[in-house]
Amino acid sequence: MASTNDLKNGLVLNIEGQLWSVVEFQHVKPGKGPAFVRTKLKNVLSGKVVDKTFNAGVKVETANVDKRNMQYLYNDGTDFIFMDGDTYDQLPVSPEVVGDAAKYMVENQEAIVARHDGTVLYIELPASVVLEITYTEPGLQGDRSTGGTKPATLETGAEIAVPLFLEQGTKIKVDTRDGSYLGRIS
Repeated sequence: MASTNDLKNGLVLNIEGQLWSVVEFQHVKPGKGPAFVRTKLKNVLSGKVVDKTFNAGVKVETANVDKRNMQYLYNDGTDFIFMDGDTYDQLPVSPEVVGDAAKYMVENQEAIVARHDGTVLYIELPASVVLEITYTEPGLQGDRSTGGTKPATLETGAEIAVPLFLEQGTKIKVDTRDGSYLGRIS
């Protein structure tokens, strides 16, 4: 249990049996009436964001979420296998939990795995990853009808828009949050 005065970004609360992560919070002290805390909470499993107001000093139940740096090993056909670098324990994670992160995961890559009571809640990748372009059409000089970008397939199978000058075999940096091209790695 924690007080609303102890709230901070990233703290996970257990409200009515559901896990909610604090996205932002604000202590409000109006001229008349008691103080209160206005929060924006994100459901850990569904990603739904809601606004919730608590009276100041009220106790809220916190959830114990274990976040560990783990290494992605391989996909065994049904699950993604992660390994804890400290204990060498292997942890299977279902594709539903991994979600869109699978588009940017390569073998031996580090990721943060968040668990609560032994259940994996979500996978958090670094903000950007380096991936190789496995297929892209050759860009034609003067072809600007598409705004100077063309589709490219990455080594993970994801398809993103890249500048015309990039070729097959080039390593690029990709933003894992929205799948945008960040730059070429020489």
